[in-house]
Amino acid sequence: MNLPANISVSGASLPQTYQNAQIALSQCSQVDECKDWADKAAALASYARQSQDQELERMAQRIRARAIRRASELYNQIEPGKPGPKPELGEGGHTQFSRESAARDAGMSKHQQMQMARIGNIPSDVFESQVESDNPPTLSQLAAQGTKKRENIVDLKGRDPHEFNRALHYVADFEEAAKELERQSHDLILPTLNDKERQRMRAAINRIDAVTDKIATRI
Repeated sequence: MNLPANISVSGASLPQTYQNAQIALSQCSQVDECKDWADKAAALASYARQSQDQELERMAQRIRARAIRRASELYNQIEPGKPGPKPELGEGGHTQFSRESAARDAGMSKHQQMQMARIGNIPSDVFESQVESDNPPTLSQLAAQGTKKRENIVDLKGRDPHEFNRALHYVADFEEAAKELERQSHDLILPTLNDKERQRMRAAINRIDAVTDKIATRI
């Protein structure tokens, strides 16, 4: 299945286009259809980021999340495979169909299957409020919520869902920035910097210090 032809980088009629995508996704009947939508939406989001088209990127992120959510629904409708050795199939027999084979035939890795299952665990109201927010979460951020117990997912401790979503992104952004800095080969790169690059680095560090000092006094 292709993304609707009227999706364009011009941003024209995006609400109507998104509505059409939602309807089409709800009508998907195979896991591989949903996977195809998710892959195309991921490519569209990447293009939108490069083009600095935030509206298009948000729409693509929402479509991708909904595609994986629909895949999870279809996945759960398939009868789980029975443990133990599979029965021998005689001539004219049919191949045993399982959840695992459906996901595998759709081209999903083990990680993607786990991510799909976890996104499917999120209650509908929580999923909807976050996907439709001004800053839709990534698949990884959604999946992280699906690892919690159901009662913990629903309990936002009195916070508005949009506030919860902002806080989720806020903390995740700092965690990702910390991981990215830790991944750098500082001892290898620093000796190669020229004077201008060192000056830029000092300026960036000063900006980071100013932000983190402001935050540290309030948490």
